[in-house]
Amino acid sequence: MKPDQPGTSARTVSTADERYFRRGLGLRKEIQPVLDSEYGSALVQLIRERDYELRAGRLHFRLAKSFGFCYGVDRAVEYAYESREKFPDRRIFLVGEIIHNPHVNRRLQEMDIAFLYPAEGGAFDFSGVTTEDVVIIPAFGVTLEDFNTLRELGCILVDTTCGSVLNVWKRVESYSRDGFTAIIHGKHWHEETRATSSQVRKYDGGRQLIVRDMDETDLVCDYIRGEGDRDQFAERFAHCASPGFDPDVDLGRIGVANQTTMLASESLAIAARLGEAIAERYGNDAVPDRFRSFDTICSATQDRQDAVEDMMTNPPDVMVVIGGYNSSNTNHLAHLCAQHARTFHIEDAACIDPLAGSISHKKIMEDEILIETDWLEAGEVNIGLTAGASTPDSKIGETVERVLRTAGYEPEEVLARTD
Repeated sequence: MKPDQPGTSARTVSTADERYFRRGLGLRKEIQPVLDSEYGSALVQLIRERDYELRAGRLHFRLAKSFGFCYGVDRAVEYAYESREKFPDRRIFLVGEIIHNPHVNRRLQEMDIAFLYPAEGGAFDFSGVTTEDVVIIPAFGVTLEDFNTLRELGCILVDTTCGSVLNVWKRVESYSRDGFTAIIHGKHWHEETRATSSQVRKYDGGRQLIVRDMDETDLVCDYIRGEGDRDQFAERFAHCASPGFDPDVDLGRIGVANQTTMLASESLAIAARLGEAIAERYGNDAVPDRFRSFDTICSATQDRQDAVEDMMTNPPDVMVVIGGYNSSNTNHLAHLCAQHARTFHIEDAACIDPLAGSISHKKIMEDEILIETDWLEAGEVNIGLTAGASTPDSKIGETVERVLRTAGYEPEEVLARTD
C-alpha cells in the first residue's frame, strides 16, 4: 500500500517553513501578561494555596486537584493571541472553534479573528482564503483533506493541534498502514474524531468505524462473532464508517483508538470487549495478528477524571461542573459527578444568578437546559467544583464569587478574611 499524498500531514511539514507555525510564533513573553489578566484568577490561586479548599461562613468549597485549562488548550489559546500580535494587519481565520469554551471563542471574535464554520456534513469552504491570510488550525486538528487544501492555498498556517491528538493520529495511521481497520471510540460529528478518522485515508484501502458507546460496540462484536445482520449494520453505521465499508471483510483485523476526551473507563472497556469478540471468532492464538489496542485518552483528561473520582470518595453536598455544553470532556466530568452527588453542569459563571437565587444548567448528558431556584441549600453546605479542560481559571473564580453572593457573602470580604 502507498500513502495517498505522502509528506503532507501536519507532522511532516518542516517547522522551518516560514508560512507554517507549529511551535509558536516567538511572542509568548509579549502576550503572557494579557493571558494572565484575561484568564487568571487570584481567587482560584488562593484556593490552590489552601490545599484546594476555601471556607466562607456556612459554605465550604472544595476544588478538584486537577481542573481547567490543560496544556494543549493553553497552548492553542496562546498561539491564537500570538497570531494577532504577529499579524496585526492581516485577516485571520479560525477553522471552527479554537476550543469548546464560549468565553474564549467570543474573546477571539472580539480580536477580529473570523470563525469558519462547516456546512451540514462537516465540509469547510476555504474559497475566500488567500495567500495573504492567516488560518489557525484548532486544538482538535482538521481532516487530512482540509489540511492539504489549506497548504495548497498557500496561506499562513498556525497549527495548534494538541500533541495528544497527534499521538492518536499516529496510532490510527499505523493501523491503516498495516491493514487494520481503525475502530474509534468517539462522536462521529466531533471535530477531533472527524480529523482522527481521516488519517486512515493516507493509505489505499484504509478503513475506519466510529462507535459512540458500549451499545454500538456490542453490535460490532455481534457481527465479528458472526451473529449480526449486514443490512442492519450498514444502516446503523452509515454515517460512522468509511465509504464502501464491508463488515464481512473489514472487521477481520481491527485496531482500537479513541477521541482523547472520552470517558477513560468506557474506552478501555470497549477495547476489551472488541478483543474478546476477536478471540471468540478466531481463537486466542489469532488475536495478535487480528487485534491491536492502545490507551489513547490524553493524560489531562485522565487526570481530571481521576481527581473527580478521588473527590467522590467523600462526596460534596453539591457539585458544580464548569465548561462548554459542547465540551466532551466536561460532559463526562459531569456524568461522573452525578453518580455520587447532586450535580450542576454550567457553561459559564453567568449561569448563576445571585439575585434570583437561581442556576441555569444542562441536564446531565442531555441537551435540555434547566433553571432551578433555591438550588443552594440552607445551613452548612459542602460545594465541590471542577472544570473541563477548556475552562480558564477566571471563569472558575467568577463561579465561586457568584455562589458566595447567592449565599449573601461579598467575595471581597471573604478574601480579606482569608488573607
